Amino acid sequence: MAYVPGVALLAALVAGCSAGSDADDPAADSKASSPAVTTAPPGKYRTLPESCRAVPRSTLKDLLPGAATLPEDQQEKVYEGTATVTYDTDRKVGCRWKSDAPDSSRNLSIDFERVVSYDPAVSDDDRARDVYAKKEEAAALPAPSGVTPSEKPGGSASAPGDGTPSGSPGGAASATPSADPSATATGPDADLRPRLLAGLGDAAFLDDALTRTGSTSQHRTVSVVFRTSNVIVTVQYTEQPARFTEVPDSRELQEKAQALARNLADTLSD
Repeated sequence: MAYVPGVALLAALVAGCSAGSDADDPAADSKASSPAVTTAPPGKYRTLPESCRAVPRSTLKDLLPGAATLPEDQQEKVYEGTATVTYDTDRKVGCRWKSDAPDSSRNLSIDFERVVSYDPAVSDDDRARDVYAKKEEAAALPAPSGVTPSEKPGGSASAPGDGTPSGSPGGAASATPSADPSATATGPDADLRPRLLAGLGDAAFLDDALTRTGSTSQHRTVSVVFRTSNVIVTVQYTEQPARFTEVPDSRELQEKAQALARNLADTLSD
């Protein structure tokens, strides 16, 4: 019978136990093979502004000229605005203003939506990008001149740019081209068609819809929608003249709606 020194026997036993323990431990196997989980970064914005105070008083006076003719107490009520009913002010807020004058009425609304991704693999920004893309696609913007729908910036297909304003995000019917000379695709006002906007947030578009309901006057709604990080902002500015023969000026409404949108974008960035 071979003799095994005590120290050598002990070492052999310890080595055997260690090997057996690793082989029989499923948790050790699992830890070794599990890939590291990377959580997508959160969006830049964790809160939203107080919507009814987001527009300066001087801007409201310019956008709602009819309010200036009212008694002071009624002016205050107009400028205070009416908050949009929402059940989660951390995710969505908005405000509405309206003023009436003998020659026309004007309506203004702004909405802020903070997009949150509940998928740890998808960032808030990526989720907001998808939400914004659906809004742009729903607006069905005409393709720029010389660009086919499949080549349209933003990737959403739409009918070729025939100059007809698309329906507004609120679902208003599109205008008859002959009723809106300023929206034609050629001429000095060609840039007034619904379109993508550069230099506003991370992405932006403008929609312009002229509508008539029954025998009432025509009203025009200009909508500017933009995304900055994980927040999507919608500005809607509407004018309805008192006389049904009058057509609201597209250029004025577009310039004022864009100016307000850029101001809101700057406010968010501060």
